[in-house]
Amino acid sequence: MTDAVVKSAQRAFAVLELFELERRALSLGEVTARLGYPTSSAAALLKSLVVMGYLEYDRARRTYMPTMRIAVLGQWVHEGLFGEGAILAAAHRLHAETGLTVVLAAQSDLHAQYLHLVHSGEPLKAMVTPGQLRPLAHSGMGLLLLSAQPDAEVRRLMRRVRARQPDDRMDVADLLVRLHGVRTRGYAFSKDAVSPGFGLIGVLAPRAVAARQLAIGVTGRTEELEPLEAGLVSRLREAVAALGSI
Repeated sequence: MTDAVVKSAQRAFAVLELFELERRALSLGEVTARLGYPTSSAAALLKSLVVMGYLEYDRARRTYMPTMRIAVLGQWVHEGLFGEGAILAAAHRLHAETGLTVVLAAQSDLHAQYLHLVHSGEPLKAMVTPGQLRPLAHSGMGLLLLSAQPDAEVRRLMRRVRARQPDDRMDVADLLVRLHGVRTRGYAFSKDAVSPGFGLIGVLAPRAVAARQLAIGVTGRTEELEPLEAGLVSRLREAVAALGSI
């Protein structure tokens, strides 16, 4: 099995994600400039999304805008991911207390996926967006989520990673040692693992707060996180302890 993506599906979702990023009506020219699509292909794609009811076209302004069908389409997912929303409130409190970007993530097959972010600054915001995937064995959130699973399941997942990505040279024995450290400490501190110069400190959320195991962490420049490690871990533990009592 490969990670190949059907181009038409990729382009359709890229258009919708562009509207999420811009949060305004967009013209055909703006879409082609931002996404690099040929004008004819972009025009056909936008027309199809209009016909399907996902976009509306303003003939006077020659712009496109998502319809309420987009807003309604995934409303049910929110409760499935975040339960009654207590963990989202905790994420926003952590952001207010620390001034750092706060990340919520869950496992998606062989990756950790960012589900919700409360951003702090523009440079980091440009690198981290909801929906992004990070490799389970090579990211802070991935290590946290793996630490919630028994070693036998970790080995099984790593066999799948190796089958899908033969170039991945992760030493499973070394990974299990690192996971033991995460379980013992009760938190993960990932430094420069995905983006050079940036790190993440995170903990597991109580299993009962959502339909899936979630992890919550704060991320920022590694050099800024290191002297704050003890205090940030304390705040994260307080946040998840409060969630566990709800």
